[in-house]
Amino acid sequence: MKLRNFILSMMALMAVCSCKTEYEALLNSNDADAKYEAAFKYFNDNKFSKSAALFESLSVLTDGTERDDTVKYYWGLSNYKFKDYYTAETNFERFLESYPRSPFASEARYLRIDCLYRQTLRYELDQTPTYKAMNEISEYILEFPNTTHMQECRDMLVDLGGRLDRKAYEGALLYYKMEDYLASRVAFRNVLKDDAENVYREDILYYIAMSSYNYARLSVSAKQKERYLVFVDDYLNFIGEIPESHYRKELDTVYRKAQKALGKNVVETEDEEMTEKEFAKERKKLQKDSKK
Repeated sequence: MKLRNFILSMMALMAVCSCKTEYEALLNSNDADAKYEAAFKYFNDNKFSKSAALFESLSVLTDGTERDDTVKYYWGLSNYKFKDYYTAETNFERFLESYPRSPFASEARYLRIDCLYRQTLRYELDQTPTYKAMNEISEYILEFPNTTHMQECRDMLVDLGGRLDRKAYEGALLYYKMEDYLASRVAFRNVLKDDAENVYREDILYYIAMSSYNYARLSVSAKQKERYLVFVDDYLNFIGEIPESHYRKELDTVYRKAQKALGKNVVETEDEEMTEKEFAKERKKLQKDSKK
């Protein structure tokens, strides 16, 4: 039994060595036809690392021939399938520079875009790759309006746009959490100035109003009136745009407090008894529910 197992192990080892020797021989070969056939065999067998290496090696032999665009395209596609998106993106970019009218050009353009998309970073990090990907996607849509990848491109734009929106929103929110309410209001207004359609628009308008209210509340007496009036403007702007917001009850309560501070007669309600901590707890729950 031991001898039999030993023989089987040696046979398996020899088979592995034989395959390795065959692959390495092909890799170092100048036989373009054999290498071309083998590269596609490895590709079709989902051995993308090996097919990529063979196509890369083959590209030297096919340079300037009628096979060249096919070889260079499948070199990039092998890297893409192997999930080496950085190398694949470089492959496709060079391919498109050399063969902009190739039958593979449209698909290569989309795959390059997908590589750029996959290289983008989460919203907390540098968004330069995001801007680059969005620009390339927009150009692709304009150039290929009938592409079968239109929905994927739109989904990418929505996702990338959402990251930029969140980065801007979270950056402004940091000032609010630091209780720098003047800077918070300015930052949130700038977010909407740069992008009026920010997906967090409702939250931003809420924090603009709350920033102006808290800034007024914490101001010296001589400055409170004019600053409460700024809050009143922000409040009216909010309810005029989003009257059914889940923030409405809290803002209504704060508005009545501001009116009292301005010397206006207001009707007392049960909401007046809610503390800031209770509102914060309710707000957190509502925000969580709205994102489900």
